[in-house]
This record gives sequence, structure tokens and C-alpha cells, in this order.
Amino acid sequence: MICRAFLLNSISFKLNAICNFAIRNSMAPKKAKSIHRPGILKLILRFLKLFFILYFGITIFWVIALRFINPPITLLMIERGFERKSDGKDWKIDKQWVDFDDIADPMKRAAVAAEDQRFLDHFGFDFKAMEKAIDKNQHSHKLIGGSTISQQTAKNVFLWPGRSYIRKGFEAYFTVLEELFWSKKRIMEIYLNEIEMGDGIYGVEAASQAYYHKSAKYLTKHEAAAIASIFPDPLKWSPTNPSDYVHHRQYLILKNMRRLGPLDF
Repeated sequence: MICRAFLLNSISFKLNAICNFAIRNSMAPKKAKSIHRPGILKLILRFLKLFFILYFGITIFWVIALRFINPPITLLMIERGFERKSDGKDWKIDKQWVDFDDIADPMKRAAVAAEDQRFLDHFGFDFKAMEKAIDKNQHSHKLIGGSTISQQTAKNVFLWPGRSYIRKGFEAYFTVLEELFWSKKRIMEIYLNEIEMGDGIYGVEAASQAYYHKSAKYLTKHEAAAIASIFPDPLKWSPTNPSDYVHHRQYLILKNMRRLGPLDF
């Protein structure tokens, strides 16, 4: 009997120990299985890498394509169209593409004389002009730009209207691409066909027809200088009804045109 009681107590003790161990084991938090997953930083870096590859690929292809294809429309033209509609005017985008050789030489000289006299010599940026603009802006309430024709072309063709450091960064990027993949001749051709030259008027052919009722091929040096004189503010100024200030600009442009050497495009 004593042996039996001892045996029963021993079995009971072991069962209690097993049960307690099972209970403690079931209540203990289970360790998560080790699964190999990339960290959040790794995912972000992969996304950024893919984004930049796509961005550079698309933008470079875009610029190369426009070396052969004429830009059909720009964001500025669309914005101006909506501005006209909000003012109760008709939608108007007067734009007629004209090839480089069908633009009068005085118009090309006037553009260079008015906007970028080192156009054929620099790689998209005229740092001397930028320094002068910064110095003048420090002593004047009226901001003066130092953008080259290449920069203005990048702004007009590829970007949205407005002013910001981010936009300036994109402008510099597209300016470099233009200088790499386009010739100076192509930059000037696109510039003179896309620039705003009046209310709803874009490009030299549309401007020549609107202001002088003839093709851009037949513009005289005085007419070309008058058109170039309104480039900074084409919605406010007129080449055919100039203010004293605009008339003075025309005089200075004509003077600079005479000083320019041959334009070897």
C-alpha cells in the first residue's frame, strides 16, 4: 500500500509538472519566424533609382525627338488660352511654324542683339550677363533677367510658366540637354517659332503677319528690331504702336545689330 501510494504520488507530481510546462509554453509569446525582407530604406533607394532612370530616359528622348519634330504647343500657350477665356475673350493660339531658312536674317540678328549677344559662343549660360543682372537687380526695383536664348527656349518649350528655384533647376537641366543634342541653328529656329509675341500670338511668322501683314521671310531690319523690342513684355508692348521706352529699345537693338559680326549658324 505504501509503495502504491508513493507510486501514485510520483505519477501525479510528474503530470502536474507536465501540465504546468505546457501551460507556460502556450502562454509565452511566440517568436516571429525570420523572413528575409528588404528594409524600408532599401525600398526607397530602389524607387528613387527607378524614378531617376525613367526621368532621365524620358527627358533625354524628348529632347532628342524635338531635334527632328517641331513642338506643336507649349504649356504657356495653353495657360494663356485659359486666361483669355476667363477674361471673356475667344480662345486664341495664333502660331504658324516657319523653317529657319524662311526667317529673314535681320530677325535672327535682332533676336541675338536683343536677348543674347554671346549666343553662338556659350554653352547655354552667359555667366557675365548673370552677374550684371544680379548687380543691377540689387539697385533697381525692376528685375532684369540674365537668361540666354537657350535658357528661354528650354523654359518656353519644356516647362510651366512661373518663377521658382525648382523651375530654374529644371530650366538649367533642359538647357544643357539642348546644347548637347541640338545645334545653335535648331535652338534659334525653335526659339523664334515658340516665343510669345503678343496676345495669343506665338512665333515670328504669326507676329510678322499680325503686325506687318507679310511673311517673316521679308522682314526688314527695322521691323525685326521692333518685334525683338517687345520680347520682355509682349502682352503690354506693341512693335507697331511703341511707347517711348519700347522705341528706345528698338534703337538700341538696331545699334547692337550693326555691331554684331557674322552669325555663323
